[in-house]
Parts: sequence; C-alpha cells; structure tokens
Amino acid sequence: MGARARVATTPPKGSAVPVGSVGAAGPPRRTASSGPYVPAAGRAGLREAVTGAARALLSPTGVAGAAVEATWMALHLGLYPLGLLGSRDSTARDGYGLRDLTPSQRGLAVQDVEAAHTPILLVHGMVDNRSIFTVLRRGLVRRGFGRIETINYPILTGDIRVAAARLGDEVERIAAETGYERIHVIGHSMGGLIARYYVTRLGGDARVHTLVTLGTPHHGSYLAYAWGNQLTRQLRPGSGLLTELAQPVRDCRTRFIVYSSDLDQVVVPHQNAALRHDDLDVRNIVLHGVGHMSLPITRTVVKGISEALAHLDTSGATVTPGVSPIVHAPRSRDGSAHA
Repeated sequence: MGARARVATTPPKGSAVPVGSVGAAGPPRRTASSGPYVPAAGRAGLREAVTGAARALLSPTGVAGAAVEATWMALHLGLYPLGLLGSRDSTARDGYGLRDLTPSQRGLAVQDVEAAHTPILLVHGMVDNRSIFTVLRRGLVRRGFGRIETINYPILTGDIRVAAARLGDEVERIAAETGYERIHVIGHSMGGLIARYYVTRLGGDARVHTLVTLGTPHHGSYLAYAWGNQLTRQLRPGSGLLTELAQPVRDCRTRFIVYSSDLDQVVVPHQNAALRHDDLDVRNIVLHGVGHMSLPITRTVVKGISEALAHLDTSGATVTPGVSPIVHAPRSRDGSAHA
C-alpha cells in the first residue's frame, strides 16, 4: 500500500504552479512556437521520466515490447471500425450446463460457479473503443468466465465525472439484467480512472467487487500537457480531479488490482500508473517491456486477471486450495509487486 500524499504548503512536484508564484517578472511569455506548457515544477520530473523510459526501451525486453506494441497498434487500427458498431456488446453464456464447455471453462464452473458467472465489464480509454479488449475478452471466455460486457462511451467525452455517472448507469443495468449485486470492472487507460471515480466518489463500491486498471494515469501524466481541452486538463498531475480522487475514501469495499509498465509511453512517468492511497485495498503490479496499448493483450495480464477474478469470496480471499492469494505477493519498498 502506498503512502498517503503529503500535504504541503508548496505545490507538489508535477502540479501546476499559480501565475502569482513565479515572481515579479511574471510567467514566461509564450509564443506560437513554444509548444505545450509544462509547469517549471514538473520539468525536472519529466526529464527524469524520459530518461527512465529510454533506458527501458533500449533493453532487450524493451525492444521486444516495442515491436509487439507496434504490431498490435497496426492490428488495432484494423479492428477499430468494428468496435464502433453498437454502443455495447455482451458475451453471455446461457444457463449453467457444462456439456458444451471446454475443459478449462468447465473447471472454473465446477470449482466456483458464482465466480464463473459474475459479470465483467470492460471500459476502454480515451479516443478508443471496445475493440481494444478483443484479445482480453476472448482470453477470459476461454478461461471460463460466462458474461463479459464491453461498452463504448462517447469519443468526445469531456469530463471524467460525467463519464463515471454514465458508467454507473451501465453497472446498474447489468446488475438488473443478471441478478448479481456486484460485478467486476476492468478499465484500460482513462477507462480505469473513470471506473475509479465511480467506485470512490459515486458510491460504486457497493456494486464493484474488483476493479482492475491497465495503464491508468492514477496520478496524472505529463503527456496531457500536449493538449489543452477540459479532459486533458483533468489528466494532468495535480489537477482538481486527481486532487479530489486523493481525498479520503472511508470503508471502500472494492479491491483494486493495478497494472503498470516501465515501457508505458502514455503515462509519463510510468510510476504514475501505480495507485497510492491509504484507504484503498490495492495491489500494484509492475510489468517490464510492455507498451501502453499492449497491456490488454499481454499473456501475463490476461492470466493474472483470470486468476484474480476466479475463486474469490466477498473479502477477496481465495477459496480454492493451490490458488495463490493476491494479497500476499512480494512487494518492493513502494508497495509494488513485480511481474
């Protein structure tokens, strides 16, 4: 578990500096060629993040990961139009019969039928759609999960709070249709931040058993300074939205499983994809050499999610002998478990 963010009289590293704090000379004058503005307090952190990303990329694992990322991005561009067809899709298995199931599907259904049929909702990231989950959804189905839901929220979404409220409507719809009071949610990139806001600020912990985030900028990304609209301002380190999410969350019942990667080219620095909050039950998992878009297709991620969502009781403990509990993984000093 990460340490609670410290309260300081000076702006935290990476946060925007008020105009009045830059001295009598005032803020530097910007020109059309100046490029995106990054606060002075964050420029050192940005340089450090770029240096770390370069080291990760130049490693053998990083080179292989970059190749996978480029290949998947090309394939995803081909799938992207198909993901725009319809606002939602569902992979649902009717009934509890075992006759037509594969051995792996049958195994999960026999060991824990409730886990096998608990709905899983997949939430995509910014300027994307549900096609990003093509591989992950098939992997979950092959491993025995009986109901996988994917949704599209509007591409022109301008406010994470509004998107979180809409996500709450979808969760309520799934609960009403399936009879399950609590479901699992998996969010990629900004989709994880939308789901986190729903869980921690809109009472969604009553409906969400486990929230898995993949490459989500929990503590912001310097890349968000490249654009200047309302949505990207919410994704900047120290934004009003992220400050709100850092506030205390009492008695949250949702468990968080958070994946980040040292090769993430969207969350800058990549450490900001880890979730550090004292009031939340979080397991941070750091991957090596996996690009941002590749997180939902990585075998380690698909396998890890499947094991985490199977055989769990209401407290999140495993109920099947031999299944490793997700709360006792070796941790580094910052609370991360490494894969």
